[in-house]
Amino acid sequence: MELKEPSAKYSVPQFKRTEAGEIPMDWLEMPIGEMGEVTSGGTPSRKVPAFWGGDIPWVTTAELDRGEVMGASQFITTAGLQNSAAKWLPVGTLLIALYGQGKTRGKCAVLRIAATTNQACAAIRLAEEVDSGFVRHSLTHRYEYIRGLSNGGGQENLSGAIVKQIRVGMPPTRAEQKAIASALSDADALIDSLEQMLTKKRQIKQGAMQELLTGQRRLLPGAEAWREVPFGSLGRWTGGMTPSMARPDYWSPAEVPWLSSGDLKGARLSESTKYISELAVSDGATTVVPAKSVIVVMRSGILRKHLPVGITLKAMAINQDLKAVLPRDDVAPEFLLHALTFWGERILATCLKSGTTVESIEFRWLKAFTIDLPTLPEQEVIAGVLSDMDAEISALEVRLTKARALKQAMAQALLTGRVRLPIGPQEPAAPVSSPVGVSARVNDPARTQEHYA
Repeated sequence: MELKEPSAKYSVPQFKRTEAGEIPMDWLEMPIGEMGEVTSGGTPSRKVPAFWGGDIPWVTTAELDRGEVMGASQFITTAGLQNSAAKWLPVGTLLIALYGQGKTRGKCAVLRIAATTNQACAAIRLAEEVDSGFVRHSLTHRYEYIRGLSNGGGQENLSGAIVKQIRVGMPPTRAEQKAIASALSDADALIDSLEQMLTKKRQIKQGAMQELLTGQRRLLPGAEAWREVPFGSLGRWTGGMTPSMARPDYWSPAEVPWLSSGDLKGARLSESTKYISELAVSDGATTVVPAKSVIVVMRSGILRKHLPVGITLKAMAINQDLKAVLPRDDVAPEFLLHALTFWGERILATCLKSGTTVESIEFRWLKAFTIDLPTLPEQEVIAGVLSDMDAEISALEVRLTKARALKQAMAQALLTGRVRLPIGPQEPAAPVSSPVGVSARVNDPARTQEHYA
């Protein structure tokens, strides 16, 4: 499945400025409070077991990550519903997280099941003329803006009152709203499938590393037994330096890539954030290592999480927070790269210094860390398999990055009316009413008292 820009009319309509941004003249702009009824949920008492473990889905902000809520991880009973502020919400209700840890606040999703929610979710029951998918995409596109509307204090929160005041620009017909929502949801589906595929590929590679780098699975039957060796014996290790900042001629012209810990975001290294001059190299102001050198981050806050390692694809300079090992002739550089990656967690557990302000690895402990090493032919076969997996993962990462960028561009064009989608003749084209009319239907007593089972 390839993500493509939707077929669209590229006419340039007249635009008007609104609080929701620039939108076409024929679009409407109104606050959510006039588009729908905004309520919040509740939590039955945890002290009453009879309130929990029933068959009523109870949704929390944890279920809002995917944009659509297809199920719940917790369920309450009828007694729990009757003895709390939780209330039934129909399919199509739009939810927005009012608060929560990390990036939770401001996330939106549409209920695809009838369910109840906790008090951290604002529930928006929109008028029939308003498509909840369109509004969800619109709010998601303005995620950072919405988070900025939060109340201050010890914990930043949104509130029902704030949500009601958020203004949304939208096409005049539900058919056009649905067309936009459908195009953006297709983009989301592709992104989701790529993310799932990437996760699966990474899990497969991790399993392959476990088997191949510990000798559980041998790719060369009859090959010699592996031998235990310390990392320090696998090649020549060297450290780097930072050229003097007081020497502008060491930094310009920018000719030689100069690696720091922040550059090891990928395993294969050919570019860097900063470059130095050939003069800095010839003056011995830093250390240049050749292609196929394996680089290890020795000092950085990132060591709290993982051990970054990489391999140079060309000659590169390194700074003092890195170590490079130039593998000896009977050690395959790619094998050593994969071995350091696989054993990274164990290395951090045994080689990190204590009592330092910035996490750092004790070099002598790293050199003493031992692994089982196969012969060179078996190393090369193992490295080939794992490197092929890396190539597949990298290709998926590139596709995912492009899909996310295209989705962002589509959202910007479609949600502002810069690109208008054609509406099929089979689709209804009833116009959205004025804000007053929408509000009246949303708050109709007969509608709000419906029972949603």
